[in-house]
Amino acid sequence: MSDPLALLVPAPLVGERVDRAVALVTGRTRAEAAALVDAGAVLVAGRSVARARRLQAGETLEIALPPAHAAELALAPDAGVAFGVVHEDPAFVVVDKPAGVVVHPGAGQRTGTLAAGLLARFPDLAAHVQSGAFEPERPGLVHRLDKDTSGLLVVARTPEALASLSSQLAARTMRRTYVALVLGHLGADEGTIDAPLGRSARTPTKVAVRADGREARTHYRVAERLAGPPATTLCTVQLETGRTHQIRVHFAAIGHPVAGDTRYGGARRSLHLGRPFLHAASLGFLHPVTGAPVEYAAPLPAELVDALARLGGQHGGNAREP
Repeated sequence: MSDPLALLVPAPLVGERVDRAVALVTGRTRAEAAALVDAGAVLVAGRSVARARRLQAGETLEIALPPAHAAELALAPDAGVAFGVVHEDPAFVVVDKPAGVVVHPGAGQRTGTLAAGLLARFPDLAAHVQSGAFEPERPGLVHRLDKDTSGLLVVARTPEALASLSSQLAARTMRRTYVALVLGHLGADEGTIDAPLGRSARTPTKVAVRADGREARTHYRVAERLAGPPATTLCTVQLETGRTHQIRVHFAAIGHPVAGDTRYGGARRSLHLGRPFLHAASLGFLHPVTGAPVEYAAPLPAELVDALARLGGQHGGNAREP
């Protein structure tokens, strides 16, 4: 085992099961986290505990992670991956991901990912991969965006920051606001789409509203209704939960798919969009070291500003948050 990761149990993890907390803090699967607990690699207040034990305020959580194997270090740094840096801090960085960049390697793409670009620009991430503190193919990544969604992501630079940010994400206190253009005119000026999501029974690679799915809630506020053609609505969207394809599937489910989203019914030739009109515009959380609230913003990329201009929009990249 490597030197243990030790942290005071953060407020969002108070009351959580130990195995779930370990999974959230380390990015491991629930099964891997449970195996660490069972092997005695996890201590709470200096003692081994059962995986179902609930964490309490003021306790110390220690996790001894196995060192990464050489075969796991196959993700090579790639300085050719383009992304913007909105904020750089010793504990974390906030990056602005362009559309078309995959966040981390997967079955469909192994190279040219944001993860590889991060390793090239921030070599300290590799040291935490080699120590076993960060997942080899997701170095410091707290959350993700779809390939064709642009905007903000926070990346931890220390194990302690990863623990804090991951727990905030799990507790739903991390504020994530998107700008989306959807087809048609939304009737209400604001609302909430509350519909559980799961894998589509017909097409397993897609997500669908399912009665047996995981809870999912999306809040929106209309910024502008555009006459078009086609008629569209520009809105700000705030995630309460963060399921795969959540915004895209939720708006499609109410008959207003995200413009340009060929996968969920938003394609229109007249839009001249080569991607879904979806941008992660702002991100807010508590600083993992100081505890102070911080917030970052990224303007709409040029291709989305141009699309709005063609539709006669007035807001441009300045759609306001809910």
